[in-house]
Amino acid sequence: MIRYKTEEDIIAIKKSCLLVSRTHGEVAKIIRPGVKTQILDRVAEEFIRDNGGVPGFKGYHGFPSTLCVSVNSVVVHGIPSEYELRDGDIVSVDCGVILDSYWGDSAYTYPVGDVDEKVLNLLEVTKKSLYLGIENAIEGKRLGDISHAIQSHAEANGYSVVREMVGHGVGFELHEKPEVPNYGRRGHGIKLKKGLVIAIEPMINLGKKEIVQEEDGWTIRTSDNQVSAHFEHTIAINKGEAELLTTFSFIEEVFKY
Repeated sequence: MIRYKTEEDIIAIKKSCLLVSRTHGEVAKIIRPGVKTQILDRVAEEFIRDNGGVPGFKGYHGFPSTLCVSVNSVVVHGIPSEYELRDGDIVSVDCGVILDSYWGDSAYTYPVGDVDEKVLNLLEVTKKSLYLGIENAIEGKRLGDISHAIQSHAEANGYSVVREMVGHGVGFELHEKPEVPNYGRRGHGIKLKKGLVIAIEPMINLGKKEIVQEEDGWTIRTSDNQVSAHFEHTIAINKGEAELLTTFSFIEEVFKY
């Protein structure tokens, strides 16, 4: 069952999403070669708790950390560790927050130091595919219109779209219906209605679309070990353009490439 949100719900979700976005801004300040991924996690947890929130991912189905930190060929659900970021890496940081019982969720893939141009292009195309999906997130359109826009842009640029991992409804819980695939057919799927809040999150690979899960039960990696990019916004469906509940502005104030 899809749980539609009232205006009051959306205001509350946006407050949680603002804390997610501000947390990303704090993490962005310290991303550089030599920083351990567990330090990113520590900074995020302290900032979330200092601002009255609860790290949504920590303990979720047993996940051990505040952030999912996914480096290079890790698509999603990477566990922060002693690994030190290296010059030329890319790192996806996915953050979820609970504030006053409402959820926010957002992800951003950061280049670390001097990154190869072909990898930077993957990041740009993935981010653009997110915004093209959002452009189609309008009341009266279909879920497949979002999915098709993402897939078309990614594949037109020679990249592949992960099939198994998808976006989702969000707000009262982290993962709600409907699922929001990053591939699909225009005009198919449920009709989008005002009050629907979803996380749109393209996961786009430089190489093949296939993925594998590592033995830790969480980490999802590309099967060919080529890099993957991941960007995510939480949005609310409106009659006109979608309302972005998360923002990358705090990241872009301190981290530009």
